Amino acid sequence: MNNNFAVIMAGGIGSRFWPMSKEEFPKQFLDVLGIGRTLIQMTYDRLQKVVPNTQIYVVTNESYKALVIEQLGISANQVLTEPMRKNTAPCIAYAAHKIHSINQNANLIVAPADHLILKEDRFVSIINTAIEKAEEGENIVTLGIKPSRPDTGYGYIQFVNDNDILMGEVRKVKQFTEKPNRELAEIFLKGGDYYWNSGIFIWKSQTIINALAKFKPELNQLFCTTGNDYNTENEQDFVNNAFTNCEDISIDFAILENSKHVHVVLANFGWSDLGTWGSLYTHLDKDVDGNAVIGDDVHLFDSANCIINLPKDKLAVIQGLDNHIVVESDGVLMIVKKEDEQKIKGYLKEVKKTSPKFN
Repeated sequence: MNNNFAVIMAGGIGSRFWPMSKEEFPKQFLDVLGIGRTLIQMTYDRLQKVVPNTQIYVVTNESYKALVIEQLGISANQVLTEPMRKNTAPCIAYAAHKIHSINQNANLIVAPADHLILKEDRFVSIINTAIEKAEEGENIVTLGIKPSRPDTGYGYIQFVNDNDILMGEVRKVKQFTEKPNRELAEIFLKGGDYYWNSGIFIWKSQTIINALAKFKPELNQLFCTTGNDYNTENEQDFVNNAFTNCEDISIDFAILENSKHVHVVLANFGWSDLGTWGSLYTHLDKDVDGNAVIGDDVHLFDSANCIINLPKDKLAVIQGLDNHIVVESDGVLMIVKKEDEQKIKGYLKEVKKTSPKFN
């Protein structure tokens, strides 16, 4: 395990999980399942099974640094701060170059902070398989999840499908499709050779640096130092300059859609990104009408297949709703059709323009 390092990406604001997730306290720091551990704590616990805890780094917005240290109890030098949000490629470039300056044989496991994984022993096995593949040549490895519905919020991975599909095996990736429309997602679901991109990646630090240099040389150069910037008092100023001048781009568009060395491990470890209320709904207990209710005084009539999250002291009477999301947090009430949850981010932008809550 000495060459294994982990990078937890924890800089997002979870806007699709609004109003529970807010910019000042986003969902990765919330105990959304009510089990006494926040999502980032669960991610950290899981990664310690394959990575020494002193080699787990968190990349986050500078405003969340104190929260990360408080919740994880890690050293301040394990928290890498971004001065602004520029998507996942700059985040990964920063972490890769820093860790490579520490250990040039490093294997990197890159994982979002807010995913749920139910079968952690299986997760460890899958990660070890991915590391073995990543250590071969210039291989870039991602973990794929068999889709359960034609979800338009995920990227889809098409893999070489020339024999029976076995969970846990590695397949060559043919192409990526980022967030297809509903019609295309339904075709992918029926095809059987398209899996969801989990957003968990495994590669050698040298491999991802080489890929960045090939496909995004300007971005890579900003984070590449020939001096002693990393792991010194100069690091933050150097990184702040890199983020200020780099483009805003995901690692999917920057590297995965361009590289010919991408592989996917077909994973089956009870995964959910908990990115939306709908994904949380699948993991909650439900009543006989399919309603998942968090709240002590909620009374439902002629309502079915809803997810309802209300404060414990809130009395609510709800009648005639089907397939809806009902959430109240800090005086903000949201009622949205479950099928329209991908629009929540857009609704929030509109609300911010006029609501006194945001002014």
